[in-house]
Amino acid sequence: MRVLLVGAGGVGSAIIRIAARRGFFDHFVVADYDLARAQAAVAFLGGAEQRFSACRVDASDEAAVTRLLTERGCDVLMNATDPRFVLPLFNAALAAGSHYLDMAMSLSRPHPQDPYSACGVKLGDEQFERAEEWEQSGRLALVGMGVEPGLSDVFARYAADELFDEIEEIGIRDGADLAVAGHAFAPSFNIWTTIEECLNPPVIFQRERGWFTTEPFSEPEVFDFPEGIGPVECVNVEHEEVLLVPRWVGARRVTFKYGLGDDFIDKLKTLHALGLDSTELVTVPGEDGPVRVSPRDVVAACLPDPATLGDRMTGKTCAGTWVKGTKDGLPREVYLYHVVENQWSMREYGSQAVVWQTAVNPVVALELIATGVWTGPGVLGPEALPPLPFLDLLTAYGSPWGIREQGRTPAKGH
Repeated sequence: MRVLLVGAGGVGSAIIRIAARRGFFDHFVVADYDLARAQAAVAFLGGAEQRFSACRVDASDEAAVTRLLTERGCDVLMNATDPRFVLPLFNAALAAGSHYLDMAMSLSRPHPQDPYSACGVKLGDEQFERAEEWEQSGRLALVGMGVEPGLSDVFARYAADELFDEIEEIGIRDGADLAVAGHAFAPSFNIWTTIEECLNPPVIFQRERGWFTTEPFSEPEVFDFPEGIGPVECVNVEHEEVLLVPRWVGARRVTFKYGLGDDFIDKLKTLHALGLDSTELVTVPGEDGPVRVSPRDVVAACLPDPATLGDRMTGKTCAGTWVKGTKDGLPREVYLYHVVENQWSMREYGSQAVVWQTAVNPVVALELIATGVWTGPGVLGPEALPPLPFLDLLTAYGSPWGIREQGRTPAKGH
């Protein structure tokens, strides 16, 4: 298998560090708008590793990406860019006859009249509109295959297959106790994506109502996270799992809640109040005359790159799926989870915990595709495919997952 990886930032760099320890592929072409960044990501592996090469590509240029896939003979495009570039990369892979894999889906657009009650364009809608073309091509577009979405969706399918007869509710719950020394505000993940998902109207699914929206940061609840993280207040956030899980897993209700904290929420609200979350271009003075720039890109440029925070970061991050329902006629409630400690991921891979946890899952999925374990044409979410091979391989990568069941001690190392 030959892979074109587009995006050599924090997650992209972690992807190649993880993949370099595996033997399922022939070559990774690592492409980025910034050639020096792609070259640095490859150079980190050392001169003895010859299965990676670097090049430049503009992820917004569909034709250029299509040519690169064809010229380099790549079987699959792995998208490690932010969601703005999903559609050109997704379309380029289809045009080139390659498989496709991403970690975030095409962007939503709020309902123009009723944004906090009704859905407008939902996350992934523009990708699922081309599902029939992907089916006819015989190629797989595996969408939302990071950690959340991604592993969280695999957990949902595993729970439905193995742990429950009927499911009342599936709730993705994400929390951490990470701290970054020396920074008053230093998001551990891409701020462009963080602003997008946190300030957009969150989506909720209910079987009787379908998909609908609510106010940002609504329905706060305190969730007790495992492995010493403890209680964290979580709030509704727009996320792909709510759009993916109901397509393949039967549940009466599906939600996503993120442990952000009051300080983080207040800063996001301030950015919104000042218009600094906007992606619309504004004109600002420059040394050589007026320049056009989006406020959100300015915010991103002023904040530290999340990939560089690992040495100053301490703590753990937890991604997981809480499921409530019945088994053998009795009520059951479990939390399936994956915890990564920053000290471990930095020591083992030189990647901070949040980006490493995101990166490991698409590499596991890619290996399952390369070995023919995960197959199927069309636009599919992770929950459309068998969960056990994925979870077994994740453990084999040295990153076990766990189950916490009410009234029992959490089980780890499945």
